[in-house]
Amino acid sequence: MANYFSSEFVLGILGGGQLGKMMLYETRKYDIATHVLDPSAEAPCRIACDVFQQGDLMDFETVYEFGKKVDVLTFEIEGVNVDALEKLEAEGKKVYPSAHTLRNIQDKGVQKQFYKEHRIPTSPFIVFENKNKLNEAIVRKELNYPFVWKSCTGGYDGKGVSIIRDAGDIIPLSSGPCIAEKLIPFKNELAVIVSRNPSGEVKTYPVVEMEFHPEANQVEYVICPARIDESVAEKARAVAAQVSEAFQHVGLLAVEMFQTNDDEILVNEVAPRPHNSGHYSIEASYTNQFEQHIRAILDLPLGNTDSKVGGIMVNLVGAEGHTGEVVYENIAEIMAMEGVTPHIYGKKQTRPFRKMGHVTIVNENINEARKVAEEVKKTIKVISK
Repeated sequence: MANYFSSEFVLGILGGGQLGKMMLYETRKYDIATHVLDPSAEAPCRIACDVFQQGDLMDFETVYEFGKKVDVLTFEIEGVNVDALEKLEAEGKKVYPSAHTLRNIQDKGVQKQFYKEHRIPTSPFIVFENKNKLNEAIVRKELNYPFVWKSCTGGYDGKGVSIIRDAGDIIPLSSGPCIAEKLIPFKNELAVIVSRNPSGEVKTYPVVEMEFHPEANQVEYVICPARIDESVAEKARAVAAQVSEAFQHVGLLAVEMFQTNDDEILVNEVAPRPHNSGHYSIEASYTNQFEQHIRAILDLPLGNTDSKVGGIMVNLVGAEGHTGEVVYENIAEIMAMEGVTPHIYGKKQTRPFRKMGHVTIVNENINEARKVAEEVKKTIKVISK
């Protein structure tokens, strides 16, 4: 096994946002040297990595040259130049998750086709090459309202996803490739994080439940363990393992799912990296998701994914009507509450609904934790000067 610790070994991370920053807590813990590439000079990662480089993640040359200087390359965001990753792999560079995995995930249309080919349960869908084709299908009655529209690329945090109830809802949509999905009535949105290393060791985290903000279409609370029947939890973990097996990814795969009204599990989408739904694990798990990602991509033994305690994560997002230099109001008040830990990502500028941090609430009793989470949500405010 390579000597990763206090050595010449360098881990490269494409993307310098909050996920990268939290990954760096773990590389610091193990004294693993890191290089980070991000387009922003203000990226949260810049203060914690060994070498920070500002550059375009979609630019072939930039990514290729960056990758040549490191021993293992990973990413914390899907929007990176996959051709550069493929060339690096062809030259013997270790890239985890692989370019092949990323190609199957980066485009949501390709991702949905992948589920269909691998017999992974997912909601019925049609892929359209542009908005005109979508409109034609509606005129021909091949598609009925309501349905879920998703942009094939570039969607995140509720952007690039809309519920379409009538012709008027189509007008503001972007004109590029998209998918129309059947609107599925569901009880719960769930997620399971699966870790896999190159030796083929696989572990799943417990099922989490996601509560969404009604307007922003953003996750408001992530609750672990999910408040669901044991049989449903087992089914969700089994489906997540099936998805992981199909992708043959290395690293983490966050699998987002719907629990339908009759307790079927349908895969919504996946992310091949640490994920918002796993932030609770920093305080609540034996091995948090960021450490697990590092273990997986370096082919080290995977850690215990069990929770030590019930955990709830609250996203801290910019308040509406506030844009500019950020101020966190009432942080001391929430820190006085039992089992509460705030994480501030280090983004200096806030804007409405921008992810600025998160707060974890731990408690033996998940319902108790949920009450405290509500209190936290009401108390802390992310505003501008």
